[in-house]
Amino acid sequence: MIETPGTLPALLDAVASAQGDRPAVVDGEAALTFGELREQVRCTARAYAALGVAPGDRVSIWAPNCWQWEVAALAVTYAGATLVPLNTRYTGHEVVDVLRRTSTSLLVVADGFLGRSQLTELEAAAAEEASELGSEADLVTGLPDLRALVRISGGRAASASERRRDHLSGDHIEWDDLATVAADTPEDEIDRRAAAVKPDDIADILFTSGTTGRSKGVLTAHRQTIAAADVWARTVGVTAEDRYLVINPFFHSFGYKAGIVVSLVSGCALYPQATFDLTGAMELIDSAGITVLPGAPTVFLSLLNTDRSAYHLGSLRLAVTGAAFVPVTLIEQMHSVLGIETALTAFGMTECVVATMCRPGDPPELVAATSGRAVDGLEIWIADGEILFRGPMVMRGYLDDPEATAAAIDADGWLHTGDVGHLDDNGYLTVTDRIKDMYICGGFNVYPAEVEQALARLDGVVESAVVGVPDERLGEVGRAFVVRRDGATLTEDDVIAHAKERIANFKVPRSVVFVDALPRNLSGKILKTELRSGS
Repeated sequence: MIETPGTLPALLDAVASAQGDRPAVVDGEAALTFGELREQVRCTARAYAALGVAPGDRVSIWAPNCWQWEVAALAVTYAGATLVPLNTRYTGHEVVDVLRRTSTSLLVVADGFLGRSQLTELEAAAAEEASELGSEADLVTGLPDLRALVRISGGRAASASERRRDHLSGDHIEWDDLATVAADTPEDEIDRRAAAVKPDDIADILFTSGTTGRSKGVLTAHRQTIAAADVWARTVGVTAEDRYLVINPFFHSFGYKAGIVVSLVSGCALYPQATFDLTGAMELIDSAGITVLPGAPTVFLSLLNTDRSAYHLGSLRLAVTGAAFVPVTLIEQMHSVLGIETALTAFGMTECVVATMCRPGDPPELVAATSGRAVDGLEIWIADGEILFRGPMVMRGYLDDPEATAAAIDADGWLHTGDVGHLDDNGYLTVTDRIKDMYICGGFNVYPAEVEQALARLDGVVESAVVGVPDERLGEVGRAFVVRRDGATLTEDDVIAHAKERIANFKVPRSVVFVDALPRNLSGKILKTELRSGS
């Protein structure tokens, strides 16, 4: 385990110094040692500086898991800036909203991912925003703080129109051209920037859906991000000898902090996968001898319910999963069928990435029935049934939202999770319910208020209420109850199609029920419990 300094630039320098020749990230034919990773990061950080990124700026990344994502992200903090990861399923509208709220100065985007044209979506959404504000409808006025855009092509060349500099605000740079751009920034300048970063500087802003219908930016300092990765790695026992298949997306705290940063504190090699592909995962486990595989329960259910005879999966030794409900039989089969020596469950949230974890050696019944006990350095308290946390991994607060911060973290430093649970005599946590009006779809939190805000923009919708309903594959999916305006001819397909244009696919309701009125109590609050029970 690497001795962990207080900042991400110092941590990268430390692991590169300690084991510069060991593999850091392997992505298809691309492979970087920790020494090469550091040099790529320094070069990219110099390019950022040449493109106008200053210390304290925000830099956003809208891309899937790949070696470029890791380099791009670590270069942000090496240049003294703050990282803002963006969900790859976000629509252009959602990305524009985050870019404007964070005053992002540079965006790194993988154009063409999942067959979409992210740049086209971004420009259209920015133009619409600018038009609504009465401004000239282009990206320059829609995103005035954006100085430059770096494009990861995903293997296809940019067209002439995509390369036009006057088409975007600032410069439009191809990833492969960054080394040339970097020449405008001396190496010693970027090293001074990296050295000037302090442990209490904000390292990253990760966005989580909001109960008020708008996502919230979670502010985390360098020392907190590193502390979360360090305690995760130490608790589960990741070492420099491990080969870690990262299916969890880098834009999520599980993939970024319990993935990329865990690699830095442990010295293990990362093998990123852009999207979960069962056959591709089995091929990689076999060929690379993957030893560590965290993921949602669906990952392991998929492995158990497919023909594995053509692949050798015996190298797997450690798996970490988690959900509101994990069947005991799943944990047992992860041991007996897949041959995984250590299978653990855990509980965390964007506001406190690592909170509770089971421990190696815990019996399957305990692993399945609980989310483990508090990790080292974290306190847990159950107050009136609600789960509260306090410790070094708890966020600093929400971006530009002191009221929401005060509501989440009380005067004594306790983070109010909004989840209901209880502790056993040994301190193991069982999560039993959620106070917040939220459900989990495929491992992602979905707050119905955000979905309802999107549906409110659809002509013909008077009001709507969204609830989570059970789904065998994804755990829960959304169901929208919609009140139509008199004379409106909206169909279920119309509502779903509109949602797909405005919000990420995991938030899109899978079914729609049209009702004459939504059930309410005497104070006018919608009775979502009644909607759930009737669905």
